[in-house]
Amino acid sequence: MSESTVLSVKNLVLNIEENRLIDDISFEIKAAEIFALVGESGSGKSLTSLAIMRLLPEVINVNSGSIVLQDQNLFKVPEYQMQKVRGKQVAMIFQEPMTSLNPVMKVGDQVAEVLKLHLGLKNRAAKDKVVSLFEEVGIPDSATRYDWYPHQLSGGQKQRVMIAMALACEPDLLIADEPTTALDVTIQAQVLELLKSIRDQRGLSILFITHDMGVVYEMADTVAVMKKGKIVEQAEKQKFFNEASHPYTKQLLEDAVPKQSLKPQIDSTKLLEIDDLKVHFPIKKGLFQRTVGMVKAVDGVSLMIEKGQTLALVGESGSGKSTIGQAILKLVNTTEGKVSYVSDENEVNLTNLSQNQMKPLRKKIQVIFQDPFSALNPRMTISEIIREGIVSLKVGSQNRKDQDNRIDELLTQVGIEPSFKHRYPHEFSGGQRQRIGVARALAVEPELIICDEPTSALDVTVRAQVLKLLEDLQKQYQLSYLFITHDLSIIPTIAHKVAVLQNGKVVEQGTVEEIMHNPQQDYTKQLLSSAPELIRKVMFA
Repeated sequence: MSESTVLSVKNLVLNIEENRLIDDISFEIKAAEIFALVGESGSGKSLTSLAIMRLLPEVINVNSGSIVLQDQNLFKVPEYQMQKVRGKQVAMIFQEPMTSLNPVMKVGDQVAEVLKLHLGLKNRAAKDKVVSLFEEVGIPDSATRYDWYPHQLSGGQKQRVMIAMALACEPDLLIADEPTTALDVTIQAQVLELLKSIRDQRGLSILFITHDMGVVYEMADTVAVMKKGKIVEQAEKQKFFNEASHPYTKQLLEDAVPKQSLKPQIDSTKLLEIDDLKVHFPIKKGLFQRTVGMVKAVDGVSLMIEKGQTLALVGESGSGKSTIGQAILKLVNTTEGKVSYVSDENEVNLTNLSQNQMKPLRKKIQVIFQDPFSALNPRMTISEIIREGIVSLKVGSQNRKDQDNRIDELLTQVGIEPSFKHRYPHEFSGGQRQRIGVARALAVEPELIICDEPTSALDVTVRAQVLKLLEDLQKQYQLSYLFITHDLSIIPTIAHKVAVLQNGKVVEQGTVEEIMHNPQQDYTKQLLSSAPELIRKVMFA
């Protein structure tokens, strides 16, 4: 191991009994190098990172190999010493921030805990350091948000808290497991720039795990591709993008940027209309929790979704995109405005319905949530999760054998092996869990699906499959989608129209052609310019 090598993984083999999960992989990460590990969901990327952190489940055995961090063989270090290594020498940003943050502890205190433990900072000094870290990673109003709980933050803001926590003790190696998955393009650009500047300032080495080739193109010095537990190709970045040799790598690069084919504009009838929608949340303070102000999450939004068409809703984290979806589903109370749904030729105002009156419409309006782990019941098998909607909403045959066949068919459609249906959510990768969420939504044969970042957790090959699946289902069943996304590259593939949201207001809306190629508002132009260079090259070719 040379002086400049920070991490060396040699001939690593991980097994569960006779099943080989990681198959003889080797790589090195140099000082101040960004090493990208890419591959499809379930290929072993995250498992490799857990092995480096010594956080593997007990059922997984290290069959052979070594992991050396600055001349320390981590497999030979006792656990009490390893606890000092984690956070101080090597830190990790996990893929799913909601499951990584303590829900009953303020986010600021969670980051301060790391500083107190490893650096011995006292209360005031720790808090000041946390606030400056929050500012560094782009969390607005950092001093106030120090006292917020995880559920009060958007998905992107929670991920930024995790990044602040990982950077707190200035580690030598940062493992970033899909760190920008939950972030919109402007914040993603800021975070990537932040990580690169910290790398330059501190000489930080980064193991960057991702399925986003745009991010790899932007960030990596060296790229390794994993498939089924093996590294099938490894090269310096320019060589990787210009001279890829393995068929799987070529397929990854082909799927990296969805085909930019604009959908034809067709006249269609109204399915759902939002008129001057407002959703305000009270800000409560003090012993008696008096209301001292309002958060205007959605502030006077008007939109229309037509039958058989897709409206893409784009904007930064915290702009109100998911809140609009929740208001349509009556998962949050609407402050003002009207949500009209055309059901069997009758127009229904959803905002006036009770939960009982809303139930028959639940099978017509379904949702695919952003965070697949928290959206799936951990105590239910995949089969039970998909069957639940079919039974409770009385959709299709209520014969159990017919339902089993339908579940098998749905899982096959979304790329999950039907024989896995008796497994639990924790037995699947992040991308596989998201596909299960798609299958659950399709099970009740809806007319409108609210897709809240449905492809954010998917690798590029599976993303291409899911987008194709959603497109085929739309043609087959005249489905409509409200497609909430921060991935601008998929908008021409999936959407007929686009609405751009900022601070709870629609700042611009129109056809995909109008928004992508002739934006009028500065904010829309900023969103488009923040897309990774690889994506911009194709989008604006």
